[in-house]
Amino acid sequence: MTPISPSEYQIAQLIYKSIAKIITIEEQNILDAWLKNETNLALYTKIIDKNTIQDKLSIYKQIETERIYKKLESKIIKHHKKTKQLKVFRIFKYASVIIVFLGLGYMYQNGYFKSNKPFVIPNEQITLQLENGTIKVINEDGSSQVKDAKGNIIGTQNGTQIVYGNDSSEEKLTYNTLTVPYGKRFEIALSDGTTVHLNAGTSLKYPVKFLKDQNRQVFLKGEAFFKVAKDTKHPFVVNSDALNVQVLGTQFNVSSYPEDTETDVVLVEGSVNLYTTKNKDNNVLLKPGFKGSYNKNTSNNITTNPVITSIYTSWVNGELVFRNITFDNILKKMERQYNVEITNNNTVLTNEKFNASFRNEPIEKILDYFKITYNVNYSINQNKILIN
Repeated sequence: MTPISPSEYQIAQLIYKSIAKIITIEEQNILDAWLKNETNLALYTKIIDKNTIQDKLSIYKQIETERIYKKLESKIIKHHKKTKQLKVFRIFKYASVIIVFLGLGYMYQNGYFKSNKPFVIPNEQITLQLENGTIKVINEDGSSQVKDAKGNIIGTQNGTQIVYGNDSSEEKLTYNTLTVPYGKRFEIALSDGTTVHLNAGTSLKYPVKFLKDQNRQVFLKGEAFFKVAKDTKHPFVVNSDALNVQVLGTQFNVSSYPEDTETDVVLVEGSVNLYTTKNKDNNVLLKPGFKGSYNKNTSNNITTNPVITSIYTSWVNGELVFRNITFDNILKKMERQYNVEITNNNTVLTNEKFNASFRNEPIEKILDYFKITYNVNYSINQNKILIN
């Protein structure tokens, strides 16, 4: 017997139950099957975005809840046979309202959306190590010149960006290393025109000038988003621990923090070739919209899966997006983003997976979200956070 597809109303209910963590195994299976469709997955991500919920709340908070809910329900039942596009619109509209009133409306009543005193991120410095070992502190509010060992200007720093020129007479590879601490981000324009966005807790070692007849190779620890200038004669190679990413010109994200078990490469456009340092012949060609993952501990295999790339590149704009991520990994990302030390004593939630999205929010807002929605208690002492 062919299974009956769930209606828009049923999907809206399942989305709410999933967020409220009251969904049954059978219901979760139905929702998971629905989420296998990429359009549905994108819709789901948008629905659960906290800013979407807040926007809906500001519109509907003064309207009588039960009357609107019944009206929406009757519209869904009446028009369930309309086009797929209208179905998508209705699921988004009605699920957002259901979430607001049945689930997160409680958060408004308890002051979740009220302004809180912002958490002060400890001020650690961005540093640039020159080829002779000298370490230079980067002032994000100022500007400076980057010079080589002979005193020649090879680049300029203005705010949160360093731009390297390509007119250096350097005939041998000399490297600079930029280190970005937790709580900050930075951007580099390399001598070939490639731009690199560095996430918090990241270091990048790179030549001050790429040489002819050699690969353009850089070394990454942490996470970075690359927009590689096209040069078919000189492949661009990102070395991230045991995995190499080889390209000619493209846009992609690499995440390879030392404490993470996997190195992930997400391709936005173009194509990249992934191979391990142990076995260059065991390579994988990645297509746009796919993520390649390499487990540092278990094997040399590289796996690929289709993804919504914006989820993995949103950090460039200061956003935190969690999609099917364990609570433990969420805390790691928060530590990097806000430069805090988090101790988690709530072992029940450690391996639970969550979906959430936050745009430039104070850390208290994120913690309050988990406190009110999942009964997670926390305390803050300077830059140390304890979760119970």
